[in-house]
Amino acid sequence: MYRMIPIAKPLIGEEEKKKVMEVLDSGILAAGRVVTEFEEKFARYIGSKHAMATSSGTTALHLALQAAGIGWGDKVLTTPFTFIATANSILYCGGVPVFCDIDPETFNLDPDAASSVLEKVPGIKAILVVHLFGLSADMAALRKLAEKHHILLIEDAAQAHGAMFNGKYAGSLGDASIFSFYPTKNMTTAEGGMVLTDKDELARDVRLLRSHGAPNEYQHEILGYNFRMTNIEAALGVCQLEKLPGFNEKRRKNAAFYNERFKEIGWLKTPGEPSGYHHVYHQYTLRVPERARFIEHLTSAGVASKVYYPLPLHHQPLYKKLGYGELCYPEAEKAAGEVVSLPVHPALTEGDLEQVAGAVSAFKPKE
Repeated sequence: MYRMIPIAKPLIGEEEKKKVMEVLDSGILAAGRVVTEFEEKFARYIGSKHAMATSSGTTALHLALQAAGIGWGDKVLTTPFTFIATANSILYCGGVPVFCDIDPETFNLDPDAASSVLEKVPGIKAILVVHLFGLSADMAALRKLAEKHHILLIEDAAQAHGAMFNGKYAGSLGDASIFSFYPTKNMTTAEGGMVLTDKDELARDVRLLRSHGAPNEYQHEILGYNFRMTNIEAALGVCQLEKLPGFNEKRRKNAAFYNERFKEIGWLKTPGEPSGYHHVYHQYTLRVPERARFIEHLTSAGVASKVYYPLPLHHQPLYKKLGYGELCYPEAEKAAGEVVSLPVHPALTEGDLEQVAGAVSAFKPKE
C-alpha cells in the first residue's frame, strides 16, 4: 500500500512557532511592528523601494491595479491561462481584461501575441504579466512593449518567489508587482500578499487603500478597504523568508531529478528553463496525453497531482457571461487540456521522488 504523496506541503518549523508565540504573547495581533519588519525584509530581498503587506495575493492585485490608476473602463492586457484572481482584480477596479495567447514553452504571455493585440486594440492602459508556475515571463520583450505604447507593466509574481530574469528578481522588473503567501506557495504566511514598487505615490496610495483610506487613525482621505496583514501572519513570513532560498534550491533539485528520470520518455513534455531564467518550480508541470487516465494511474500509485488550470479564463462561466466565450486562444486552450503538475515541494524525501518518478515511468499511453 502506497503512502499518498501530497501535491503541496508547507514546512513550518520551530522558528515560525516561536515567532508567532511572541506575537500572541505581546497581545498586538493585528497589523503592527512585525508586519513592518516583514515588509522591510521582503523589499530588500526582491530589490524594491517599497513593500506593502496585504491580506491576500488577490487583495494585493486589486490594490496594485487601483493605485496604479486602473479605473472604470480601462483596458488591461493579460493572460487567459492563470488563476482567476489575475483577471478578476481588473474587474474589481472597473477595468476590462483584454486577453492574449501564451508561449507554449513557458506558459507565460507570448510577447509577439501581446504586440499584435496592442497594435489592434486601442486604449490598453497596462500589461498585467503573470510569472506562472515559478518561471518569469520574458520581461525584456514585455518592457519594450510597455515603453513603446507608454503603458504600465505590472507583475503578478504570486507564484514566483525568488524566480529571476537576467539576474534580477521577478517582482523588481515592472512598475509594480504582487506576491501571494498562500500555503501552497514557495513561502507562506497562511494567507497574505505583498505589493512592491519603486514609485512613492503608488506606494502611498496602496497604504491608504489597504487601511480604510486613512494615513492616520480616524482621518480618512479616500474610500479604502480593510486589506491589512496581521502580525501573526507576518511572523510566519519573517521566518519563511529566511528559509526561502533553501526551499527554492530543494525545489530545483527535485525538478532536476525528475528531468533526468523523464528525459527518455517521449510521450511527456517536462518544464524548461530558458537561458537567462531562474525557475523556482512553484509547480512542476508536465504536458501529457490521456490526462484523465494518467491522473488516475498516479492516484492508484499513491501520487497526488493537480491540473493548474483546467479552464482558460475566457471559458470560465463568469467570463462567458461577460462576452468572452467566443474568443479563441489556441495555445492557452491546448495547455489547459494537457497540463498536470506533480509534487515538487521541499518536503519530498528521496523515497517520495522515486515513488513519483516510478509511477510516471510506469504509465503506458494507448497507441
